[in-house]
Amino acid sequence: MVEKKISFIHAADLHLDSPFNGLSNLNETVFQEVRQSTFVALDNLVAAAIDKKVDFVLLVGDLFDNERQSLKAQIKLRNAFQALERHHIDVYVSYGNHDFIKGNSYPIVYPENVHVFPDEQVRSFTYQKNSQALAAIYGFSYENRAVTNKKTAEYHIVDSTIPFHIAMLHGSIESNTEHDTYAPFQLGELTRKHFDYWALGHIHKRQVLAENPYVIYPGNIQGRNRKETGEKGCYLVEISASNQQVEFIPLQAIQYNHVTIDVTNCDSIHSLEPLIKNKLTELDTVVPQLIDLALQSNDRNLINWKNDNLVEDIIEIVNESLLFQQNWLYIYRVTILDNTAIEPNRLKGEHFIGELSNRLEEVSINDYLSELFQHKEARKYMDALAEDEEEQVKEEAFQLLIHQLLKE
Repeated sequence: MVEKKISFIHAADLHLDSPFNGLSNLNETVFQEVRQSTFVALDNLVAAAIDKKVDFVLLVGDLFDNERQSLKAQIKLRNAFQALERHHIDVYVSYGNHDFIKGNSYPIVYPENVHVFPDEQVRSFTYQKNSQALAAIYGFSYENRAVTNKKTAEYHIVDSTIPFHIAMLHGSIESNTEHDTYAPFQLGELTRKHFDYWALGHIHKRQVLAENPYVIYPGNIQGRNRKETGEKGCYLVEISASNQQVEFIPLQAIQYNHVTIDVTNCDSIHSLEPLIKNKLTELDTVVPQLIDLALQSNDRNLINWKNDNLVEDIIEIVNESLLFQQNWLYIYRVTILDNTAIEPNRLKGEHFIGELSNRLEEVSINDYLSELFQHKEARKYMDALAEDEEEQVKEEAFQLLIHQLLKE
């Protein structure tokens, strides 16, 4: 007797047609590739599903970046579903907090291989193969932007004669303080239930929370900012009565990467360019890379070069040299880690620099940036600064002022 088994791809958080705010200063060619990256990652997902000959694909929330889904994103997704239909691959879709159902004024009709969870009630679909019920897939969609109540109690096995039971849940662990907490759950609540696999969504960092049964966040399929570094993709899952296997498949079209280079030994600005270029070309790149570069030094030359805008010129030269290779590299952000920086606490006192240090602790840079972020055009291209970014701006401003004052 042939052992029953299923195979599927588990993906989430596609965020199709993300605007990639804050990157509009990129080279125009690079920016257009970045804007297309979520769609390329979607194409890669479809290609993986076809290549692996999976039975179905699970998409666990936030397929779109917001509730006002662009026509382009809707048509691209429909075309992807049609490609899967031609290979007899079913798709199970739940909507999340970014693409909640009631926010979409112009919903699109998908092909018959697509099964959408219609509301916030946990429901199930039955996957059939060769006219035999093989798997029950459970889930719900967000009707509004937030689902704050616990949903785990609503997951129940509907028919024990069906061999496999797969649960889809777009939400977060109750104790998670790094993200907005939606559809909160405790890990034990999931593992105690008799499901063969928990397909999670909402958290963009890839995580295997448990293995028996598997409880997995696949992360998003394409990084969208400097905090979403490394490979992004989906999981290939194969389940039989006697075995479970999972395999991560990278899908990203462009990869965010953080690189730190010690430039202490650069005795002139001219030696900075080949050092940066050589370090970056050593990277193992299978796709184009957006580089968040940190330069650190034990010598004050670096901060002086930065203040004279020479570092900016060097980065432009490096970008021009690395942009036209097959898997291009592009430095989109530079941070100076100045090991000669002066600690504000060392300068406390009655003198002017001490007053400047005290003022640094009290001031909020939002008071100075609020007008910019409220500007009708500017706010289209800017994200609000995170707390660590605010502190970085304050620190860089302080060091700039101190170095200029001490130099005088």
